[in-house]
Amino acid sequence: MPSDSNPTPLPVVCALIERDGRVLLAQRPADKHLGGKWEFPGGKVEPGESPAAALVREIREELRCDIHVGRALPACVHHYPHLSIELIPFVCALSPGSTLPVSHEHTAITWVQPHELLAHELAPADIPIVAHYLNV
Repeated sequence: MPSDSNPTPLPVVCALIERDGRVLLAQRPADKHLGGKWEFPGGKVEPGESPAAALVREIREELRCDIHVGRALPACVHHYPHLSIELIPFVCALSPGSTLPVSHEHTAITWVQPHELLAHELAPADIPIVAHYLNV
C-alpha cells in the first residue's frame, strides 16, 4: 500500500497529434491547475479502460475530433505537490474524415513544428515527453 508521501500515480494519457509535419498543442485555461501552460491534450484513464480507448474518448470530448492512436512513447511519472501522474503518451493522427480539432476545453490550440515544442511554456509533465518524441 502506498504511503501518503508516495501515492500511486494517476494514469493520464496524452496525444501528440501529427498533421502536415506539425504537432498539436493545447493551452490550459487560466482558471485551471497550470493555467496558461501548453500541453499535449488528453486526460485520465477511467477504471477498466485501456489507455488507447481513454485517449480516443478524451480527444473526442476535449477537441471534438477523432484520432487514430499510433505508437506509444515511454510513460513518465511526474510528481506535482498535490498528486502524482503517470503520463502515457501516444503519437496519433486525425482519423480519415475527422473534423479538425477545436479548442472546446482549452483556451487555444496551435500546430507547431516538432523543433518548436520546447519554445512553448509546457506543463512540467509534458517536457520529458518532448525529449522522447524528438529522439524516436
